[in-house]
Amino acid sequence: MNKHFLQRGLLPAIGIISTAFIFSATCAAATEKKEPWQLAEETEVWEPVPAVISVPASGIPSDATVLFDGKNLSQWQGAEGGEAKWKIVDGAMVVVPKTGDIKTKESFCDVQLHVEWKAPTLITDDNGKLLEGQGRNNSGVFLQERYEVQVLDSFNNKTYPNGQAGSIYKQSIPLVNAARAPGEWQTYDIIFTAPKFDSAQKLTSPGYVTVLHNGVLVQNHFEIQGATEWIGKPVYKAHGCAPIRLQDHGNAMNFRNIWVRKL
Repeated sequence: MNKHFLQRGLLPAIGIISTAFIFSATCAAATEKKEPWQLAEETEVWEPVPAVISVPASGIPSDATVLFDGKNLSQWQGAEGGEAKWKIVDGAMVVVPKTGDIKTKESFCDVQLHVEWKAPTLITDDNGKLLEGQGRNNSGVFLQERYEVQVLDSFNNKTYPNGQAGSIYKQSIPLVNAARAPGEWQTYDIIFTAPKFDSAQKLTSPGYVTVLHNGVLVQNHFEIQGATEWIGKPVYKAHGCAPIRLQDHGNAMNFRNIWVRKL
């Protein structure tokens, strides 16, 4: 056989046949029917593995920061600095009217926050006049010292709905009124996504808040419009992580079992 024939004719043909065989085998494998477990494996994701934490049935998650456990105010300070002047009574933190707001010593960004609060059973002033509306045992939980989840005795107490318990004050009416009677402990479980700002101090992402009042969803991923204002429209001003603040509104509101998880 002529060697030129081998070099120019047979060898290229062999290459074509070999390539065709490989292509055919690949197509056959691709069209081969897979078992259900093989198909299921294609959507399994094994990393990252979530960290393991302990969650007692009636306790605090092991990765939470305890802000108040009924013993002392070591995690808190006055809103303008200095010592927090509220008092502790029977394991509860009680507002001492006219001593001012208090705030955490630590600053936070995105958080899961748990707060328990109780309105006094006394719903009259020193002269026996019925406390009504915003005067009925008022306080507030301020996220990053700016964005208020309203605390108010809203049990049989008429007021503007975007100012009742569970509202994002003057911004969002709660989905329902889940308030318990004064003298009963109530819970807020809050999921907060902090607003983001760029290097030019411009808002790049608004804040969002979800609130469960006594286990009931009352704010569902609400887009915060800006810092809480009593008068006027809310406006964003650039800031970083900041403390959680509790309001002294002139009433002896009670707080206990406060903890936070950084998200």
